[in-house]
Amino acid sequence: MLINIGPQHPATHGVLRLVLELDGETVVRCVPHVGYLHCGFEKIGEYRQYNQIVPWTDREDYLNSIGNNCAFVLSAERLFGVDITPRCTVLRVIAMELSRIISHLVWLGTTSIDIGAFTPFLWAFQERENVYQLLESWTGARLTTSGARVGGMMADIPDGWLDRLRNFVRTFPRTIAEVDGMLTRNAIWVGRTIGLGAMSASEALNYGLSGPMLRASGVDYDVRKDFPYLDYESYDFEVPVGTQGDVYDRYLVRVEELRQSVRILEQAIARLPDGPVNVDDPRLILPDKHRATSEMESMIHHFKLVMEGPRPPVGEAYVPVESPKGEKGYYMVSDGTSKPVRWRIRPPSFVNLSAIPKMVEGHLLSDVIAINASIDIVMGEIDR
Repeated sequence: MLINIGPQHPATHGVLRLVLELDGETVVRCVPHVGYLHCGFEKIGEYRQYNQIVPWTDREDYLNSIGNNCAFVLSAERLFGVDITPRCTVLRVIAMELSRIISHLVWLGTTSIDIGAFTPFLWAFQERENVYQLLESWTGARLTTSGARVGGMMADIPDGWLDRLRNFVRTFPRTIAEVDGMLTRNAIWVGRTIGLGAMSASEALNYGLSGPMLRASGVDYDVRKDFPYLDYESYDFEVPVGTQGDVYDRYLVRVEELRQSVRILEQAIARLPDGPVNVDDPRLILPDKHRATSEMESMIHHFKLVMEGPRPPVGEAYVPVESPKGEKGYYMVSDGTSKPVRWRIRPPSFVNLSAIPKMVEGHLLSDVIAINASIDIVMGEIDR
């Protein structure tokens, strides 16, 4: 028997269609169908200046919007040959870890709903709201932040923002402990997650999995440790690794990653230096309003940056980062003009989803929902 799950189904977390071949209630074969949300990000980017592409990166993975912004400009800055300021480096670490917390909280809440637990959903979304309020007061937006720029950030943090972040970092671990206490040894939760969708370390590597999906299978790989960026090598944090590679281990890995993000945020707050956020480079950064209206040279730089855009040298660049869902990066090729001749997104959701036929094979139809949820996909990233 063949049945459809999706593309319009609340448990597929987007317009994903799974065609399942069943023997009774056991899945014999699964064929995922994608493309219902085709966005054309990569083609659109060929007609945009580098900073104009930043808002499109918000929309690939809306749960990691400012993290995507930072990842994109890291590749662009390598292309331009620019070194960002120490303050900007730490602010980007803060932004990316807050994005990781948001993404994992949404995963935790929605997966709890899928499996039948309602209270963790409420706790997770309340904490997510707290983080969104921090991002909104910094960037002016909650969901699509467009917070990074080539050579810096769109703005420095406002007065009092760091105190609000300190308060969040102080109180958030209590919520993690409450969720841990409610779910980790809960008989129903354990019964619905242990042994489902298991992937061995070799299988996970062969499928190209990354992020919590790969680490849950026992592979100690984290881009922040193995290919450091933004001085992550100087932060003291652990990389949680599972043993069985099942839905339960993926849950444990993500919960522990929430704790590790708090550790990183504490260190980032302590080391945030004074100084400028943006580089002092008129090729990349707009002059301030006073200079643009009172100095002819600054006015010319302002006009050329807005109308023509910055022009990197001919070349190519790729900087991988550890996004909440796995290894993500933006590969871009420059022909010396203000627009990339080609750029490509390396989306972890697309690669991780490729393993779902293997993960659901031999499991009950009712378990497909939990297995699919454990991948933590976002369709904008898949149908890029």
